[in-house]
Amino acid sequence: MTDAPRRTALDATHRALGATMTDFAGWDMPLRYSSERDEHVAVRTRAGLFDLSHMGEITVTGPQAADLLDYALVGNIGGVKTGRARYTMICETEGGILDDLIVYRLADQEYMVVANASNAQVVLDALSARAGGFDAAIRDDRDAYALLAVQGPESPGILKALTDADLDGLKYYAGLPGTVAGVEALIARTGYTGEDGFELFVRPADAVALWEALSAAGKDAGLVPCGLSCRDTLRLEAGMPLYGHELTTATTPFDAGLGRVVKFEKTTNNGDFVGRAALAAAAERAETNPPRKLVGLVAEGRRVPRAGYPVVSADGTVIGEVTSGAPSPTLGKPIAIAYVDAAYATPGTEGVCVDIRGSHEPYEVTALPFYKRQK
Repeated sequence: MTDAPRRTALDATHRALGATMTDFAGWDMPLRYSSERDEHVAVRTRAGLFDLSHMGEITVTGPQAADLLDYALVGNIGGVKTGRARYTMICETEGGILDDLIVYRLADQEYMVVANASNAQVVLDALSARAGGFDAAIRDDRDAYALLAVQGPESPGILKALTDADLDGLKYYAGLPGTVAGVEALIARTGYTGEDGFELFVRPADAVALWEALSAAGKDAGLVPCGLSCRDTLRLEAGMPLYGHELTTATTPFDAGLGRVVKFEKTTNNGDFVGRAALAAAAERAETNPPRKLVGLVAEGRRVPRAGYPVVSADGTVIGEVTSGAPSPTLGKPIAIAYVDAAYATPGTEGVCVDIRGSHEPYEVTALPFYKRQK
């Protein structure tokens, strides 16, 4: 027997809206409410409202909270100013990626680490195991928060109608405490869609009231509820990696083209952090002799690639593997992210195909991302 999926504080709301639900990382989550394409287009052109309460929040506090995070993670977390956030990763000693994270500095000695739902316990366990000798406390706050996201070009106007927080002064990857529709929230200008938007961390007891207030405020602006399916196509177009696909314990940040998140120059803990030696070797390998690189693929035909499909050369030799693939509503054709041999990674390389059930479908190699919003 297996445990029943967990339900967010908005579960009844999703069902009342007719959402198609799915089991995702042990949570019963909305996959879609209507058309995946319509939800996707709404976020690109107007706004979408998401329930992301399955994400895992871990609070780290204490005089050496920054030192602990600098040791446990690959980024320079001590250099994050209060009110700002940073994208980073937690890696194994051997350099493999355990998860990608966003870390918010809430106060001088207080940080919130946000992990992917599927890896929240792994991250919690790893932080706890690495905390020895540091004057810092780690708290599992996964049950303390519900997380709602408003994403899309109309999101600032929608949120401004409900809060007096200084949204104009809120930079990308920054957060501030405020009140939204009478609900206390951490308002963060972050997201996973490639659009401007906000993520709102609130108490679970306030989630329904906030969802209803946001829905009402966004009605005339074309806000629609959105599920995880369109969130995946949005992040795919934006070239954002997904753990379990582009990122795994078998890949390092340098393999994924994200070596910039690894900060060898940080000075806390005498410059030491978990995975440093292995990541230094991975950095050199990526610079001098990368085995494979992460690229974008755009279909010349209509057949859709999926994760795990082989990428092949003109003579049928396997040269890589698709990690994510889907129809792109914005481009109007199928797209994919794939690891391919370095010799085939240059944008415009010809003769690259995806083996889709025995048929070698031609694809154009392109740089990531596929889509970048106009600022």
